[in-house]
Amino acid sequence: MTGLSPDTPIPTEIRLHQKTRRLELVYENAHYELSHEFLRVFSPSAAVRGHGRGQETLQLGKRDVEIERIEPVGNYALRLVFSDGHDSGLYSWDLLYNFCRHRDALWQAYLDRLAAAGGSRDPAECPPSPQPPAVQCGLVRH
Repeated sequence: MTGLSPDTPIPTEIRLHQKTRRLELVYENAHYELSHEFLRVFSPSAAVRGHGRGQETLQLGKRDVEIERIEPVGNYALRLVFSDGHDSGLYSWDLLYNFCRHRDALWQAYLDRLAAAGGSRDPAECPPSPQPPAVQCGLVRH
């Protein structure tokens, strides 16, 4: 089950830029770049999104995360393997296109949530691991 509509744009090229930590998606009439950090904090995995509205986990300290590899999933998605070990999200073509089209608004909403939670994008500013699970680096439950 892919859930893709027949008019979902599929990239004609996908380029992983390690130096600038960007994933480039080239479509027939458009070209976009998404940062590795953006893709990590908006992972479609249950670990990030939860299992329902209001169960999202705010991702902290992901500024330096990198995509180590990209794996195709059928003809409908990509599986991204990140340097922090996260690898469970499937990025469907429609999700990636939505990210491309709404990147700036999504990113600003993330920054606003991060500021409201007193969190940081920088790994060095994450709380030490003895903290309760709800505030450990990478985990702020809403």
